Amino acid sequence: MSERTTDQSPRWAMVIDLQKCLGCDTCTVSCKAENRTPPGVSYNVVLEEERGSFPRVTVTHLPRPCMQCDRPACAQVCPVGATYKMANGITAIDYDRCIGCRYCITACPYGARSFDFGEDYGQEMIGALAIQAPEYGIERGPRRKKKVPVGVTRKCHFCFHRLERGEEPACVETCLGDARYFGNLNDPESIVARLVTSPRAFRLKEELGTEPRVFYLR
Repeated sequence: MSERTTDQSPRWAMVIDLQKCLGCDTCTVSCKAENRTPPGVSYNVVLEEERGSFPRVTVTHLPRPCMQCDRPACAQVCPVGATYKMANGITAIDYDRCIGCRYCITACPYGARSFDFGEDYGQEMIGALAIQAPEYGIERGPRRKKKVPVGVTRKCHFCFHRLERGEEPACVETCLGDARYFGNLNDPESIVARLVTSPRAFRLKEELGTEPRVFYLR
């Protein structure tokens, strides 16, 4: 597992422009392919909200990854310290420490966590698809050979393994509407540092004091 603190770490954040989101679910699909998540586990989902009445109906699409909160409720309730906040802004899960109590799933006000029951996609899950993605930078090996911990909580981690290679999260790279922006809040010249100060910017459930690192543009 990566160290919990590092010198001069970036402060990763994501900004999602709701006016650009197409509701195409490409982020959901690319995230699932990148992280090779099992049935029932999706790190990125797109919620829909209908407003108005026929024939004047509008639909707002709201992508919802993990909010990577600076004051994560999930970490506060974890009895074994398996969920913790990294210096780079990512809320991480130590799979080897997680006991599967699921307190964090209940505590998360954004519904951003899933439980891995150990299921897979059957015989068609062969070759590279059977190898767990190197989440948090750790190579785990074939899922079917139980190289991967199951019975644990899982969630979005901003594709940490891609960040370590100097790449963007898969959802950002593949977004068809270019609705997602990703960068370092410690860099005042970064696009996210500029966008979070926009009058259009807001965060979900700010009244809870969780201080999310995912921002939205109205």
